[in-house]
Amino acid sequence: MKVDLHNHTKLCNHAQGEISQYIEQAIKQKTKYFGISDHAPMDFDERYRMKFSDMKNYEKEVLDNKEKYKDKIEILLGYEVDFLLGHMDERVLNADVDYLIGSVHFVDEWGFDNPEFIGNYEKQDIDEIWQKYFDTIEEMANSKLFDIVGHLDLIKVFKYMPKKEITLITKNALKAIKKANMVIELNVAGYRKPVKEAYPSLSLLKEIFKLNIPISFASDAHKPEQVGLFNDEIVKMAKNVGYTECAIFRKRKRKMISF
Repeated sequence: MKVDLHNHTKLCNHAQGEISQYIEQAIKQKTKYFGISDHAPMDFDERYRMKFSDMKNYEKEVLDNKEKYKDKIEILLGYEVDFLLGHMDERVLNADVDYLIGSVHFVDEWGFDNPEFIGNYEKQDIDEIWQKYFDTIEEMANSKLFDIVGHLDLIKVFKYMPKKEITLITKNALKAIKKANMVIELNVAGYRKPVKEAYPSLSLLKEIFKLNIPISFASDAHKPEQVGLFNDEIVKMAKNVGYTECAIFRKRKRKMISF
């Protein structure tokens, strides 16, 4: 990937390796714009994210590496922020960063992508689960707090698929994303999960393209060796749909890059 904006650090407590190792791997993969966007702190689900007290050091370490590697690669600074009403914090939302990724990992405070809680899929109607998830994505877009939508259809992670047509479930969320002028990332983490496909799916990406919604790319790496994995597959998918440009951000301002 020429652009790769969603990657983590060990501060989130479920990733491994040093920031420099991720960057070195990105350079090997011929990435030109590499974003570190670790899980932002929040007063909920705290064991899977950095602490508020880590923010200053996190930002400094990313910026120090930006300077260190400036002749080889452009490093960008961000946060992946959980959209969860009542738990988002101004210290994160107003951080001096290049971009914010808005992600939904919780439906009614159920961590649906955590294998510990997979049993909840059997306790509810799957169409209702999917609709609640995309209603939350719509609400996130309407908040206009974020630049990028993280792993748009993450709800499919364990391959619990709806009976209802997915385009009907996602229609209003995509309209809200378009209206909010957000970017949707093409995230390869799904290839590493039971669903074994990218977020979003090819069929959903075609709908996104029809709406002329910009894209970006994401390894969503939690280990250095995951940086750039499935590069060929995701770029090919984007090109086959019709995309020729993707977004980067500097200080919350978007710029389109051809790929």
